Amino acid sequence: MLQKANKPASNDLGAFPVQSWPLPMRMADFAHRGFRCTRPESRALLERHARSFLTGFNLAARNRGDLHGPLAAVTAEERGFAYEGAAMFASMLDVVPARRQALSRLLAGPGDGYTHLIHVGAGWTFAPMRLPLPRLPVAPLLRWLALDGAGFAETFFGGPAALTRRCARHSGERWEAVVAGCGRALWFLESADVDGIAAAIERQPFAARAPLWSGVGLACGYAGGVSEEEMDRLPVHAGVHAAHLRQGVTFAAGARVRAGIVPAHTTLACQRLVGVSAETAAGWTDTDAEDLLTSTELPAYMEWRARLRRRCDARF
Repeated sequence: MLQKANKPASNDLGAFPVQSWPLPMRMADFAHRGFRCTRPESRALLERHARSFLTGFNLAARNRGDLHGPLAAVTAEERGFAYEGAAMFASMLDVVPARRQALSRLLAGPGDGYTHLIHVGAGWTFAPMRLPLPRLPVAPLLRWLALDGAGFAETFFGGPAALTRRCARHSGERWEAVVAGCGRALWFLESADVDGIAAAIERQPFAARAPLWSGVGLACGYAGGVSEEEMDRLPVHAGVHAAHLRQGVTFAAGARVRAGIVPAHTTLACQRLVGVSAETAAGWTDTDAEDLLTSTELPAYMEWRARLRRRCDARF
């Protein structure tokens, strides 16, 4: 269970105006948020990821011209999180008609390696405001990752209560994509405690459990924070939803390999949970999306996920 000593912080972001920067680093403090603080090593790693997101947002706010240079100064393994934060700021600029194309500029050049994270970061702004998701020129299929970003933000800032509210609103494919983001945030809320994560998912309606496990798999593969033994317990906890967990890991591999930076925990997650190298798992994400890449429709995104689940199922 999460710590009860600290009341979860309110949604610090709220409706942040573009001028409200720099974002304070205390927003990443798990004690401030009321998250689990009983796993110091995992907490430190995941807080570092959250601070990298905030750093990316603040860099984007300070550097409206050449943003890729400042982002390149962020540690390689953390750079994806920084691009995600920068994408949130860029998407806020794009809401203002006179300032459009900020996200497209972010995707150009070195940003191409962080296409997944940029789409996720855009969701922090577009989806909660119920604005049309961006149709960016690179891999239109990935636009639906913005819903994952929206679900992550909702749960990260709203805590367990927000997770429960979202999971109770079973309403189709869009809801499923958002709930996957909630599952990714649950990894942070619980400081990667696999037993705590499993217990939290079991408290949700059955329909929400599959997408939650997908988000957990993505967080495990991309963010890390667990030992090999803990990683091996994840599919046991996931049970009938293990293929969703594994699909999430393949998404993490796709994002890490595209950036050219594959941390040890991503390699381990692919080996232990999917049974292949990170490069092979990333290749699956490309192969299974080949005839879907130009689609901007949500069913195509959901079919992509389903294909990866079937591929993972065939191995176990």
